[in-house]
Amino acid sequence: MIINFDWNDLRYFLAVARTGRLTTAAQLLRQTHMTVSRRVAALEKAMATKLFQKQTDGYKLTLAGQRLLPKVQHLEGVMLGVSDDIGGCDARAEGTVRIGAPAGFGCYFLASRLAALLRANPLLRLELIASDRHYSLTKRDADISISFVQPARGPLVSQKLTDYQLGLYASTDYIKRAPSIETPLDLSKHLLIDYIEDLQDVAELNWLVYSSYGASAHFFSTNITAQLQATLAGEGICILPHFIAKHEPSLQSVLPSILITRSYWLVTHADTRALARIRVARDFIVREVKAMRDYFSPYPTARQLTLAQSADLLLTKNTNEIASVC
Repeated sequence: MIINFDWNDLRYFLAVARTGRLTTAAQLLRQTHMTVSRRVAALEKAMATKLFQKQTDGYKLTLAGQRLLPKVQHLEGVMLGVSDDIGGCDARAEGTVRIGAPAGFGCYFLASRLAALLRANPLLRLELIASDRHYSLTKRDADISISFVQPARGPLVSQKLTDYQLGLYASTDYIKRAPSIETPLDLSKHLLIDYIEDLQDVAELNWLVYSSYGASAHFFSTNITAQLQATLAGEGICILPHFIAKHEPSLQSVLPSILITRSYWLVTHADTRALARIRVARDFIVREVKAMRDYFSPYPTARQLTLAQSADLLLTKNTNEIASVC
């Protein structure tokens, strides 16, 4: 059966599928919501099937819409590739690249380095979302995602950027006035800082350190910057990435044998990763992390470890079995 429809209507279908709302889709397409509604209705009529089910919280894909979505996404990638090649953009990076990154990596490492990427590619436009959340590349939340975990499925391409370590930190002022802390069990006597559990959708940031030793937090925030500022103000002990904490002279390491290891993964969508603008931004991030790999680790390279440091790392490995949720 031959279905006759306006190919441009697929753009409207895709925008509604990604946003779940006519008004938001209309803003993305720079159209009125009535136009979006009319174009989607025209596509449904041409295909003789409902693609969306209107619900109280927005528009949800029907089974037919779910089957159509990956095909339209692939078509979008093909068309972007055609534009890139035929339009002559392959020799230069041009257009917008949206990068989604965890708050720590985005704010304290990547943001200050992106100016160099823009200087080298003046036709680029960069959007950095720095937030501890999952970014859907399929829904185009971002073109490049920095993730805590390697994606297990989907049309995604990933590569490991680096491991990084976190530890317990407190301000010098807090340590002077708080009870002494010699062992992990002493954590139960201290003020602790943590994420808000029911608002945290990234499992890799749900620490088990406190609960493992019978302790609990009293100050909570969804943002690593807020946690850092609270720690600097003497609110208590906090689990912070070493690459952030080591630049704050008023912070001191607490129980340094407790070491939590996490990883950063760079993820792109298979349909768009070859586009010049995305390829250039991706390669830039990989080079910057590779050049600064020691920046993310509190320890020197393995060849430089002393016997005492090696013993400390062994203790850390055992602690990690308790502290890590990976």
